[in-house]
Amino acid sequence: MIPNDSMAPVANVRLILESGNRIALTHFLDSLAASEVVYLMGRLSKKERQQLMTLLHPEDAANVIDELPDIMAADIIEDMSSGEAAAIINELMSDDRADLIRELDRRDVEAILVEMDPSEAANARQLINYDNDTAGGLMITEFFCYDELTTINEVVKDFRKNAEEYKYYPVRYIYIVSKEGRFVGVLQMQDLLLSNPEQALSEIVVKNVMAVNVNAPLEEISALFDNYDFFGLPVLDDHSKLIGVLQRQSVVEAVNEQETFEHLETQGIVGGDEFRASPVLQRSKRRLSWLSVNILLNIIAASVIAFYQDTLQAVIALAVFLPIISDMSGCSGNQAVAVSMRELSLGIVRPTEVIRVWLQEISVGLINGLVLGLLIGIAAYLWKGNIYLGLVVGGALAVNTVVAVSLGGTIPLILKKFNIDPALASGPILTTVTDMFGFFLALSFASLTLSNLGGV
Repeated sequence: MIPNDSMAPVANVRLILESGNRIALTHFLDSLAASEVVYLMGRLSKKERQQLMTLLHPEDAANVIDELPDIMAADIIEDMSSGEAAAIINELMSDDRADLIRELDRRDVEAILVEMDPSEAANARQLINYDNDTAGGLMITEFFCYDELTTINEVVKDFRKNAEEYKYYPVRYIYIVSKEGRFVGVLQMQDLLLSNPEQALSEIVVKNVMAVNVNAPLEEISALFDNYDFFGLPVLDDHSKLIGVLQRQSVVEAVNEQETFEHLETQGIVGGDEFRASPVLQRSKRRLSWLSVNILLNIIAASVIAFYQDTLQAVIALAVFLPIISDMSGCSGNQAVAVSMRELSLGIVRPTEVIRVWLQEISVGLINGLVLGLLIGIAAYLWKGNIYLGLVVGGALAVNTVVAVSLGGTIPLILKKFNIDPALASGPILTTVTDMFGFFLALSFASLTLSNLGGV
């Protein structure tokens, strides 16, 4: 029985799985939007996901996998036999296939590649060698490419002969190469259709076309697509041979994904991605790797308070202001971190420009520090009626704000210079230092003016 359309997608699919009706399952999944497919797969149990994938034809299963985030798709593929996984991965586009394989355990990858079609496996091995944030890692290898001596009539015949294989290829451009495989230029499809069938492609090819090197980084590629209205760009190796095509959509998705991963890493999700459908132990391990380091750093920061415990006991009111000083300084520092991270991603600033960035941040820190210090100082004075308490907490916040923005602006650049992920490491370093320094400043200033604080 095919379930009623008014039923929730999860319940609907479960009824189809019970019936084992492959046709009904295929039709139902085809009716869902991409976001609904992701929601559905996230709600099914591990056993149900495997049943769904094995019930579908490999091509239909590949369509489902293509809609899922790579980490979720990898979890599903890793639970399948290598033969079943290979059949599905064979059906993916080259760039999607490479992205998925990069997420798989190395042992699973080798077992799957052995089972795959030899030509597809060879293509996958080539693509996974490129970093996923370079042109090589983002390009597709399904594109129309012909020798410049080929005639238009021969191209049209090839289209008709291989129509089934070509139906998923991007059709806006045809890429022309020399006999040695070096890139010559491009043709738009309309140029092909409106020209004399007996003409050679070399007679109508558009030359001097912009191309990118296979190792070009994402920042450079993204800037090109921002500045030019390209549908796609040819990707060349170091010998100017055409090896792939970079599509605008792939670049946009990669930039969005990078920004998402960086945000997750700043929040302590090590590895840059996590879904609650992932194994519990895997999720716990990823989070603990960041939390366990943070607890050690917080203990170090708290040791400053322990060192000044006599001062704190004498001036109990300071206990109210210490978290405010550390929190406000941390907020100022994180603003500077965010700006540096953004400028690094856009290529506006380079890791070697630490001094220039520091000078630009310190001016903002001085202004903001004075304003924030004045505000908290006035609040402390109005609360306890002691001007020295206001000077202590206001001075501590003012100085610590300057320290925080100086560190926040420069730490990402320094980490990047040493090939350490700034998104992951900047936050903990900044928080620890600003906490320690904020506590130290407030308690040191209080110790110097203890006789004037009068046990507030």
